[in-house]
Amino acid sequence: MTHTGRRRALGVFGALIGFLALSVWQAVPAAARTVTDSAGRKVDIPDAITRVFAAGPPASIVLYALAPQSMIGWARTPRETQKPYLLPATHALPELGRLTGRGDTLNLERLIAAKPDIIIDYGTINDTYRSLADRVQAQTGIPYLLIDGRFESAPTTLRLLADILGVKERGEMLARVTESILARVDKTIADIPTDKRPHIYLARGPEGLESGSKGSINTEIIERVGGINVVEGLREKGGIVRVSPEQVITWAPDTIITLDPDFKKAVAQKPEWKAVPAVAKGRVFLAPGLPYGFIDAPPSVNRFAGLIWLLHTLYPDRTDGNLRDEIRTFYKTFYQVDPSDSELNALLNGAGG
Repeated sequence: MTHTGRRRALGVFGALIGFLALSVWQAVPAAARTVTDSAGRKVDIPDAITRVFAAGPPASIVLYALAPQSMIGWARTPRETQKPYLLPATHALPELGRLTGRGDTLNLERLIAAKPDIIIDYGTINDTYRSLADRVQAQTGIPYLLIDGRFESAPTTLRLLADILGVKERGEMLARVTESILARVDKTIADIPTDKRPHIYLARGPEGLESGSKGSINTEIIERVGGINVVEGLREKGGIVRVSPEQVITWAPDTIITLDPDFKKAVAQKPEWKAVPAVAKGRVFLAPGLPYGFIDAPPSVNRFAGLIWLLHTLYPDRTDGNLRDEIRTFYKTFYQVDPSDSELNALLNGAGG
């Protein structure tokens, strides 16, 4: 190659490098920032975020509560019974599936095609979820944030996520509400001796034989409200467990919280349950479940309504205020809807989720 040809080739090569550098620069937002998520991972995110993918149902709910306008879809499309309790603008969002939890249903090609600015997951923080977040972020190039879903972390994580999403004012308001609810719980149960606290069994499913072991995120609400979860020793780190009627009889709970209306209707007639103190005393309570469960279905900020409900249910002599009014206020605040009287009746009188 002549000196002139080499110089021309170098010029073309330099121009190509400059073009590629410009393309890369244009692909990355100029005002990108680095945030630290609840797992301590430093993640680069765009400065302006308008499209968010929630990795599972708990993340969908906290995203809805903070910034429904940023949702690009649901992990699971709301059913007709849920829709009256959710903003109409969110009803028709597509069902995208989920990356985390039982029955993950989303492949990475569909995730990339949805073009989210970021992915958020809300709930348990452990090595499994860190590994998933790192892998998906590496494979897709989409920033993936892990947000702590524990009760005690709610005020902090609502503020963190609100700052990420650019809705700091709303995040501050919701954080203060959660702080107020937690403080009310602490005040209510502060002077109740351990031996006077309710011994509670969480009955999941139509047979009531699925529960959450002590320390599980599924039963965190029971323990947070001062109840003693009778399910111990079946799983070292907590989690969903299968039990037998004989085990429930041995645990002798004085209170049962159930998520299933069929179980609530039938349990008093089941011979194997009649020896359980809670059943004998008529202390079987059906947790509301619209638009989402008050106990753990799924375990997200919807559980703060559950704390209010449990205070009135477990400690009626210690709890002031009107439950209907408080739940209506919660729905206005978190779900941004004002339930009608008939919708509140359906919610509080046992309609399923």
